[in-house]
Amino acid sequence: MGNTVAREDFEWVYTDQPHADRRKEILAKHPEIKALMKPDYNLIWVVVLMVLAQLTAFYLVKDLDWKWVVFWAYVFGSCISHSMTLAIHEISHNSAFGNSKAMWNRWFGIFANLPLGLPYSISFKRYHMDHHRYLGGDGIDVDIPTNFEGWFFCTRFRKFIWIVLQPFFYAIRPLCINPKPITRLEVINLLAQLVFDVAIYYLWGVKSIFYMLAGSVLGLGLHPISGHFIAEHYMFLKGHETYSYYGPLNLLTFNVGYHNEHHDFPNIPGKSLPLVKKIAAEYYDNLPQYNSWIKVLYDFVMDDTISPYSRMKRQLKGEVKQD
Repeated sequence: MGNTVAREDFEWVYTDQPHADRRKEILAKHPEIKALMKPDYNLIWVVVLMVLAQLTAFYLVKDLDWKWVVFWAYVFGSCISHSMTLAIHEISHNSAFGNSKAMWNRWFGIFANLPLGLPYSISFKRYHMDHHRYLGGDGIDVDIPTNFEGWFFCTRFRKFIWIVLQPFFYAIRPLCINPKPITRLEVINLLAQLVFDVAIYYLWGVKSIFYMLAGSVLGLGLHPISGHFIAEHYMFLKGHETYSYYGPLNLLTFNVGYHNEHHDFPNIPGKSLPLVKKIAAEYYDNLPQYNSWIKVLYDFVMDDTISPYSRMKRQLKGEVKQD
């Protein structure tokens, strides 16, 4: 349990990320994939229903005993909350209304953010675009852990704690690695969230607020769906930077498991990524893949060669353009 992992630094690479070149190859061979580059209007109704489901849950838990509030926060609220963060991920790629209505997507992201309890949507969009453009970029891609995380969370027990605390690291890491000036939309996101939270507290009390916040924290920490945080880019096999997951939890996560496909075609909604894999099967079938996010979490903790350092990192060259 106290074993220390062997890795002492990130895996520094001196090549460009593979996704742009593979995208060009696939489009040259399968131009029909371009037809999938369109909004997923069903996403709008799914998000509205998810918000309504959480509003109903806020009302239903207001008079429950605390043990049941905690129970439902983990069993139901955490699933909806984590799923909503991945809906916001879809919206950040303009999948709800399309690229021609970018601001509609921003406003809709703020709406989708409401049942999470903490402002998230606008800032996520700004940093997530950097993650796609500059995957693994030193000082730019805040999906890469800090040196402190890699150095400190180096035993099985500490890696377990790191998984539990993931939502806090994802919130704090951008401020440490790549702080950006606050924008008007982020202020609006914050104010809208505060008004919503105060309204929920005024209407239904502290148990509803606790359910909302606890669901978000628990859902992004020690939770089966959270396996995707590690499955996507942590280097379980040397030389492979991005991994896909093809298991059933894709049904709750807008197919975020199709992660090689997503990085190859970030402007294709999650709904259509299985079609990308089917059309270009010769490019994806032989890449490393997962069928269980729970096993990913278990292996991350128990494998003494894997740690937060198990990421490919690159020194960016030339001009860097950020949102």
